[in-house]
Amino acid sequence: MKKPLSFRSVLIFGGAGFIGSNWANHLLETTDARIHIFDNLSRRGVEQNVAWLRARARDPEQLKITVADVRDAAAVEKAAKGATEIYHFAAQVAVTSSLVDPRADFEVNALGTLNILEAARKAGREPFVLYTSTNKVYGNLSNQRLVATDHRYCALEEKGVNESQPLQLWSPYGCSKGAGDQYVHDYSRHFALPTVVFRMSCIAGPRQFGNEDQGWVAHFVYSALDGKPVTIYGDGRQVRDVLCVKDLVLAFESVRAQIDKTAGQVYNVGGGIRNAISLREVIDEIEAATGKRIRYTVQRPRSGDQLYYVSDFTKLRRHTGWKPHTTVRQTIKALVEWWNERRPVVEPMTVAPIVSSVMVVPEAAS
Repeated sequence: MKKPLSFRSVLIFGGAGFIGSNWANHLLETTDARIHIFDNLSRRGVEQNVAWLRARARDPEQLKITVADVRDAAAVEKAAKGATEIYHFAAQVAVTSSLVDPRADFEVNALGTLNILEAARKAGREPFVLYTSTNKVYGNLSNQRLVATDHRYCALEEKGVNESQPLQLWSPYGCSKGAGDQYVHDYSRHFALPTVVFRMSCIAGPRQFGNEDQGWVAHFVYSALDGKPVTIYGDGRQVRDVLCVKDLVLAFESVRAQIDKTAGQVYNVGGGIRNAISLREVIDEIEAATGKRIRYTVQRPRSGDQLYYVSDFTKLRRHTGWKPHTTVRQTIKALVEWWNERRPVVEPMTVAPIVSSVMVVPEAAS
C-alpha cells in the first residue's frame, strides 16, 4: 500500500458543516494542504463557518469553496480531479427526515456516496477516501443485556460495540447510511481505493448547530442557555458515548498517516466507556456548567432507538495508537463557551434542491 503523499490536495464534501469545518480548520492550522470545501450550504448557520475558515486561511490559494450538491455527479467528478484525499461528511443526518422523505434521504446518502466513489475511481490517482458512517447501522441492539438504574442503563458486559457486531439497518436513514458504508468498503476491495469507514457515535463540540434531530448534546446546551425547553424521547436513561470533535479530527489524521494499516478498514469511533453518559446525566452536567435549569417534557421512545450504545474503539487504537483525551464535561464546557461567543440561530437542517452546476464562492464572500 502506498504511503501518504507529502503534497496534500484535500477535498471535503460537507466541509462547511460541523465536522467538516473543524477538520478544515485543523488542516489550515497544522499543514500546508490545499483545501477544497464542497457543500450545498443547506444547513442554517454554515455560512458562518465558511466566513470563519476564510479568515483563518493564510492565503486565498489555500482554501477553495464550491457550492454544489453531492447528488450532482458532474459537479462531484469535477471537484475530485486532482484530489489526493477525499473526506465525505455530506449527508442527510436525521432519522425523522428520512421517514418523511425516504427518496431524498436515499439520493443524498446512498447515491451521493456512489457519486463520490465513482469520481474518486475515475480521477486515476487512487485518493485516500474517508467516509463517516453511523452507529445506526447496528440497529436497536435489542440483544444487549441491560440493567436500569435511577439515572441510566448499564450493560452487563461493559465492553462496548466493536466492528464484529452484525449490521441491522433500521429506518430509511439507517439503510441509506449503511448502503454508503458498504459501498465505500467495497470500493477498496474491487477498485484499489484506500478507503476508511468510521462508524461514529455521538460527536459534539464547537461549531455544531445542534437541533432535536441531530447533535443532541449541543441542542441541550443551547436550549439551557437560551431558556428553551427540550423533549426527551423515552425515559432519559439511554446511554451514548460522547466524542469531542477535536479528538475526532485527530482520528482522521491518524488513519491517514497509517494508511498501510488502515486502508480498506472499518472502525467504530467514539468516546468509549469513559465517556459514556445518559441523557439524564448530560442534563445534570449541563445544569452544573451553565447554572441554568433545563425544562423538558417526555415523549414515547422513537422507533429503533438504541437504549445503550458505547463504541469499542480497540481496533482503531491498535492500528493507529489513537484514543480520546477530552471528557464529556470538557466538551460541554467548550460548547457553552462557543455558544456564548456567537449565539447563532439554530434551525433544523433542510434538504437543498439538486444543484445543476458548480458555483465557486467569491474570495470576498462571507
